[in-house]
Amino acid sequence: MSIMTLLPFIVLIGAMFLMTRSAKKKQQAAQQMREEMQPGTGVRTIGGMFATVKEIHEETVLLEVAPGVHAIYAKNAIGAVLADEEYNRILDGADPITGEDGPVVPDDVSSLTGAEATEKGDKAGKIDLGKAEAGDDAEPAADKAEDAEGEKAEKAEKSEKSEKVDKAAEADEATAEGDDAKDGKKAGGADAK
Repeated sequence: MSIMTLLPFIVLIGAMFLMTRSAKKKQQAAQQMREEMQPGTGVRTIGGMFATVKEIHEETVLLEVAPGVHAIYAKNAIGAVLADEEYNRILDGADPITGEDGPVVPDDVSSLTGAEATEKGDKAGKIDLGKAEAGDDAEPAADKAEDAEGEKAEKAEKSEKSEKVDKAAEADEATAEGDDAKDGKKAGGADAK
C-alpha cells in the first residue's frame, strides 16, 4: 500500500482525535468549575435561572432560587459559577455600564426627530409619511389617493344601479311575455295545443 491511499484515513483519525480532545477539555473545565462551588456562591443553571448555592451533595446541589424557596438540582445542571460582583449586579439589576461613557437613551421621541420634522407635523396636524411635497400648495399623496378611491366607489355605485335597472327591465319584459302567452292559451289560440 502506498502512503497516498492511507493519507485520508490518517487525516480522519487525526481530526477525530482533536475533536475528542477539545470535548474532554471542556468537560474537565466544567467539572472543575462545579467542584469549586461553595455554599453562598451564585450560580446560573443551564436553563438560565440564577440562584444561590445552599448545600452541596455528591450528585445534587440545593439552590435557593428566591428568599425561602429551595430547589434540588443535579450538579450537571449548573451552567456557570458566577463571581460575587457579577451575581450581585444581576440580582440587583444594576447597570453594568457606569459613568458617562455608556450610551445615552433619550426620555422622549422629540429629541430623535429634527426641529424641521416637528414643524411640518405641527402645520399639517399629522405627519405625512409619503414622498416629499413639490411645494406648499401641492396636494398631499394621501388626499389624492382618497379622491381616487372616492371616484372608484362612485363609478361602482353607478354601474350597480345601471345593472339593477337593466335586470328590472328584463324581468318586466319576461313577465309581459309570460302574460301574453297565458292570454293566448285562454283564448284558444294555436299555441294552446
